[in-house]
Amino acid sequence: MMLALQAQAQQPDTARAARQIELSNVDVAPAAVDISGWLLLDKDIQTELEGAVYNIYNFKHDKAERQFRSLRRRYPNHPMPYFLLGLTTWWKIMPSNITNEQYDKVFLAYMDTAVTKGEALYKADKKNYEACFFLSAAYGFAARLNAERHNWSKATFASKHALDYLEKSREANGLSPEFLFGQALINYYAPWISENYPLLKPVLLFFPKGNKQLGLSQLRGVAANGFYTAPEAKVFLMKILQNQENKPAEALPLAQAMATQYPDNGYLQRFYALMSYQVGDLRECERVSRDILDKINRGLPGYEGISGRYATFFLGSLMQNQYKDLDKAREYYQRCVVFAESTNDTKQGFYLYALLNLARISDKQKMPADAIRYYKEVQQKAERKSEAYNEAQAYLKKQKKR
Repeated sequence: MMLALQAQAQQPDTARAARQIELSNVDVAPAAVDISGWLLLDKDIQTELEGAVYNIYNFKHDKAERQFRSLRRRYPNHPMPYFLLGLTTWWKIMPSNITNEQYDKVFLAYMDTAVTKGEALYKADKKNYEACFFLSAAYGFAARLNAERHNWSKATFASKHALDYLEKSREANGLSPEFLFGQALINYYAPWISENYPLLKPVLLFFPKGNKQLGLSQLRGVAANGFYTAPEAKVFLMKILQNQENKPAEALPLAQAMATQYPDNGYLQRFYALMSYQVGDLRECERVSRDILDKINRGLPGYEGISGRYATFFLGSLMQNQYKDLDKAREYYQRCVVFAESTNDTKQGFYLYALLNLARISDKQKMPADAIRYYKEVQQKAERKSEAYNEAQAYLKKQKKR
């Protein structure tokens, strides 16, 4: 069971006209709840699916799907197999930073079916909190994808339903850590959603105010004690600590553990390579980056242009600054540019700094024509008056005077 998470329940914001949802952390099992038939709490099912859940995150999608289809044959009217098939599909989308639309229809079809099956169970028994869990999760994932695709009306509709079922399912917090996952995310991300998705304004009235520290505490509990939700909780926790909380020292061990546990997950591998680079563990960054390129060359699923862009930039930087091998650095930076162009990531980041370093290397190797070409590209892509822009402008002015 979950470790006790001591936190005050959130108070409703009385200034809002809309109904306010409270997402407190109540670790008390509801009385007189019949959990017979709940696959989520079935230990035999957990034992059976342990390998399948691992396969989702290690990108062995065919193996995972075979096990989930077997579960579907035995439980055709339960939302769990459809949701897990949808989760597997979600992780086919993840390596592209959710830009790949190839799997959208399949993913949404699985989540729609999970909703249909979940609603049937909930209609038959209003105390079926397992049905509420899957309904909240399926609607939540559908809302996330629709928001990414700018389908705002669908995202709003799905978000409202996800929050509604999330509120219902919180009565089962004491039964399993799985039930806290959605509440943890809403608690942490409520302020962030309002800042980053302003077009979801109609549904934001129904969002709780949020409690970031409570959300983090709940997320840590799910990561430590959950079964189905633990890997997803660890992914979110890793990203939150690194990107939102600016706590790389806490994020790095999580990133390392996830990359070690799931060595064929390109998304997790490149995140770990990035963290290793940022904290100065260059030997580990080099190892992981070379491994990423090897897996791209072997055509492993989930290893594509974005991971290649990360790996080649890191290796280019290492060759340039650590090994002082400018020819190899040039080669890696050129590959980084190609990877970035293949994924249409040419506005900033690795692409811009690969070009900038190619210009510097060209200048150092007495290749002014190449340096001018790269600096012109930097000047076009960089934000005006940024350091990269100013460097490019200064070099090009200097060359004009010669």
